[in-house]
Amino acid sequence: MNSILKNKIIKVCNTKIASKGDNVGLSFYAFFANKNDNPELLMEAATWWILDHKLDHFEKAVKIRKMVLEEN
Repeated sequence: MNSILKNKIIKVCNTKIASKGDNVGLSFYAFFANKNDNPELLMEAATWWILDHKLDHFEKAVKIRKMVLEEN
């Protein structure tokens, strides 16, 4: 995972957790605006989420943040 995506995921997770608590869920779409202005980054996130980790559509933000922080 590239550092831009990693930082974006961590920032979004931290924001969601701070505003809605540890039980908040999200999908990989939460990391992107409604406009598809960076399709390569969106595909990287989708591949990581769906193909690499076989995650459900919605997952807990704390789980995603932990997974991203533990990746090399």
